[in-house]
Amino acid sequence: MKKFAFLVIMVMSLAFAAAAQTRQPSVAIRPFVVKTKQSINELEKKLSTDNKVEDLIGGPGMETRVAIQHDKNRVGADAELHDNSDDVYYVLKGKATLVLGGKLEEPREATPGEWKSKTIVGGQTIEIKEGDLIVVPRGTPHQRTVTGKGFSMILIKVFEDPLPSK
Repeated sequence: MKKFAFLVIMVMSLAFAAAAQTRQPSVAIRPFVVKTKQSINELEKKLSTDNKVEDLIGGPGMETRVAIQHDKNRVGADAELHDNSDDVYYVLKGKATLVLGGKLEEPREATPGEWKSKTIVGGQTIEIKEGDLIVVPRGTPHQRTVTGKGFSMILIKVFEDPLPSK
C-alpha cells in the first residue's frame, strides 16, 4: 500500500510539473504606443482649440489610461475624488491652479467610486506649470482651475482593477 501511495504521489508530482511547463507568457491586449515629442506637440496643438482630451491608451480590460488633455478655460469645474484610481499629471504647457487634499464639501457619487463636489474644504492650493509632475493618490480630493492662455497635460490614470467591458 505504501508503494501504491508513493506511486500516486510521484505521478501527481510529474503531472503538476508538466502543467507548470505548459504555462505561457501573456499576450498584449492592445498594441504598444510610441509618441515622439513632435507628435505630442502636434496633438496638443490640435486639442488647443477648446477643452478637449484624447486617449492614447485605455479602455475595457486595461488598468491604465493615458491621455493628452487640454483646457482652454476651466473655471468652476467640480472637485473630484476617485475611490479606485490614482491620477498622474505631467504638465506640457501653461499654468493651472490645483487644490489637493482636504475634504469634498457635500460630496455626491457621480458614478460608482467617482465623487464630485463644488468645493474642497481644507485643501492645499498650488500653481502647477510646464514640466511639473503631480501624483494624486486614490482618495485624494482634487480640483483644477485654468484661466488665460490654456493648459495642456498628460493624464495617466492607474485603476485598481481592469476596466469592465461595455
